[in-house]
Amino acid sequence: MKKRKLTNEMNPDKRRRTIFQAVVGIALAFYLVLALNITAGVSAERKCTGLRIAVNDTASLKFVTATELAHELGSLPADVRGMNILDIDTDSIERFLAAIDKIEKVNVLRLTDGAVLITVDPLHPVARVFDKDKSYYINRTGKRISASARYHMDVPVIQGNFSDSIFPPEKVIPLLDYISADSLWNSLVSMIKVDKANDIIIVPIVRGQVINFGSPDNFDNKFNRLERMYAEVMPVKGWSYYDTISVKWDGQIVATRRHKKLDQPKFAADDEDEETDISAMMVGEGIAPGQVKAGVKAKNDKPIPASKVNN
Repeated sequence: MKKRKLTNEMNPDKRRRTIFQAVVGIALAFYLVLALNITAGVSAERKCTGLRIAVNDTASLKFVTATELAHELGSLPADVRGMNILDIDTDSIERFLAAIDKIEKVNVLRLTDGAVLITVDPLHPVARVFDKDKSYYINRTGKRISASARYHMDVPVIQGNFSDSIFPPEKVIPLLDYISADSLWNSLVSMIKVDKANDIIIVPIVRGQVINFGSPDNFDNKFNRLERMYAEVMPVKGWSYYDTISVKWDGQIVATRRHKKLDQPKFAADDEDEETDISAMMVGEGIAPGQVKAGVKAKNDKPIPASKVNN
C-alpha cells in the first residue's frame, strides 16, 4: 500500500494572510504607543480653561446651587484657570466637596477641552430627625443636614435621643422602607419614636394610640399580627379602647387598655380596672400570653396576668 507523503508546507494564500495580519498587528501596536505618548505630552501642556459646576437636582431639592458651590470653593475657580490641567488635584476637590453636608455625591473630571467639570448630587433625605432640641434630615448612610426654613421635605419623621446613643437614626430606615412600600401602613403611620434599640414606637394616625414594635426586624410577622389586630379586634372593641399595642414579643399581640378616655370623641366608660386586656392577646399555638416561646419565661417589661386567661 502506497503511503501518502506528509508535508508541513502551508498554503501560499493562507501564509500571505498570516503575514499580513502580523504586520497590521505590529503597526497598530506601534500607533497606539505613539498616540498615547503624544496624548500624554499634549495633556501635560494643556492649560485649564476654568471650572464648570453642574448640580443634578432632578427632584428640585434646592439644597445647593452652583453659585453656592463656587463660593464654597473660594478662590479655586480663579486659581485653576491657566494651570496645567494635570496639575489640578481632582481627588482633593472631590473630598472637599463631599464633606459638605448638603452634598450626597460629587465627581470631578478633566475634559478634553481643558475645563474641569464638577458634577454634584444634592443630599437626598429619607427622614427628618427630631433629636432633643435639634432637627435635621438624614440620607440612607446617615449623613445629616440641619433642617432650615429655606427648605422643607415631605419625608417620614423619627423622634428620639440619638446624641449619646449607639443606636443611630439610620437604623430605622429599613422599617421606614417597609412602611412606605405598603399602602395600608404608609397611610396609617404618622411617625417613629425611638425609646431604646428594642423599643421602636410606631405612632399611627389613630389618636391617642402607639404601637411598640420592639426591635426593627421581623417585619412581615409583626405587621401581619398588627393587621389582624386592626381587622379583628378594633372593630369590636373600638378604636380608642387601647392606648398601647405591642408586637415586640414573638407570636402574640399585647394590648394595654386606656386609663382615661379621650376628650374627643367621647366613648362610654369602662367599669373594669385591669390594665391589660388579655382577650386582645393573640398568641401562637402552645404559647401562653406573656411568653416568647412555649415553655420559655417571658422577658417583657411588666408581668402579664396570664392566670386570668379565659379557658
